[in-house]
Amino acid sequence: MKTIGFIGLGVMGQSMARNLLQAGYDLLVHTRTKEKAEELLRAGAVWKETVRELAREADVVITMVGYPQDVEAVYFGENGLIENVKENTYLIDMTTSPPSLAEKIYDEAKKRKVFALDAPVSGGDVGAREGRLAIMVGGDEAAFHECKPIFEALGTNIVFQGKAGAGQHAKMCNQIAIATNMIGVCEALIYAKRSGLDPYKVLESISQGAAGSWSLSQLAPRMLAGDFAPGFYVKHFIKDMKIALEEAEKMNLQLPGLSLAKKMYEELAASGEENSGTHALYKHYDHS
Repeated sequence: MKTIGFIGLGVMGQSMARNLLQAGYDLLVHTRTKEKAEELLRAGAVWKETVRELAREADVVITMVGYPQDVEAVYFGENGLIENVKENTYLIDMTTSPPSLAEKIYDEAKKRKVFALDAPVSGGDVGAREGRLAIMVGGDEAAFHECKPIFEALGTNIVFQGKAGAGQHAKMCNQIAIATNMIGVCEALIYAKRSGLDPYKVLESISQGAAGSWSLSQLAPRMLAGDFAPGFYVKHFIKDMKIALEEAEKMNLQLPGLSLAKKMYEELAASGEENSGTHALYKHYDHS
């Protein structure tokens, strides 16, 4: 498992691919916009013009693309991964997408004697850059253990969640927890500001106590500094929340907090913030 193919070099994928190179893996890359790969190519990665070409040369293929339709396009069809990889190749989809799609990839891969894992991540741009991602994995446990050294080049919190689709279900739990927490972080900061407090001093107090969270410690300072560059895009978060609500509906489960967060983020996107980071929700409150 020396040669890894990596498809999708966005905010997260770029750093993840770089960490694999630095860990000593031979890296083949493909993305829709070749310019995004230039830095990696200078560092030693090899460009592949098509998914099919990459598939035929890799021992492991990792995908980190934008939307479920992108996952479908990369994995299926005569030019897709499943039709073109060798037997015993490992396919690892690290995109956040529906659990049912992870199950479909697993089933189709198994027919061709190919291993498939769903392994979505959490940790944003900082976690990807520093190799400290949380990685939630679904699929066969034996395949998980074979790929664990690869995951260890990308993250520090790596947990096998269960059968195919389980990684994606775990990621939905992550996104549900973040969604309403982000509302709380924004409301706490705007309350601090309106009450005349120094919000940085407030952060110093509350980020270490019971209110502490990753969003509070990592993203709140960016909010206060007016830095809304994406660690994770608003548009992708909306996609994730839609998936979570669809899955909850199948379970006859009501998630009012998530529904509210999705509505607020859709309003934020409609105002032109879809390519901002998720912490841009602060703009919903702060009109000073």
